[in-house]
Amino acid sequence: MGYSPEEDYLRNRRKRMVDLQIRGRGVKDEKLLSVMEKIPRHLFVPESLRDRAYDDCPLPIGENQTISQPYIVALMTEALSLTGKEKVLELGTGSGYQAAILAELAEKVITIERIPTLAERAEKVLKELGYENVRVITGDGTLGYEEEAPYDRVIITAATPDFPPPVVEQLKEGGVIVGPLGGAFEQELVRGVKKKGRVEKTFLGGCRFVKLLGEYGFRS
Repeated sequence: MGYSPEEDYLRNRRKRMVDLQIRGRGVKDEKLLSVMEKIPRHLFVPESLRDRAYDDCPLPIGENQTISQPYIVALMTEALSLTGKEKVLELGTGSGYQAAILAELAEKVITIERIPTLAERAEKVLKELGYENVRVITGDGTLGYEEEAPYDRVIITAATPDFPPPVVEQLKEGGVIVGPLGGAFEQELVRGVKKKGRVEKTFLGGCRFVKLLGEYGFRS
């Protein structure tokens, strides 16, 4: 069964995005690259912006939130070192696109979004695409989600002054946490590994994200 001209066009756009923006910048995880070539990113952005879904930039998704630049999504995902067996906690569901990628690469995903309209929209798209291993929670992501703890991996998709203590507590010993740490306007992307209850940090480069609001993040 063949693809329609529109489907062919979108598949070519995804392939070009992966080849130029992601593989071309040094991301090497072939399974991740294959997943990003497969997932219809255009379904996670507002209809008015779908022609820009594969551009090399973040895009607004409403409620003063964004879907991250594809390269940053790939870089953060690769830094998690997923094997397919992990339970992952995501803080900041946003559009749901990052959760879809995680769902392809991990066993289970718990994703938290503080804005109900975004959580509902993301959950709807994820269900329509058949992702049964993602649970969307509405709430304060900086508190983590104790009910499903402990987690093998944590990814934070909004800027925070530091990794929230309750979330570090819910991360397994030896687990990996990735997120943008710093001030409200500029951050450093950080990969942390939990060792003896503390997080050993590796810095991956500068970045800019919207703020993670909550008890252990930025105040609204």
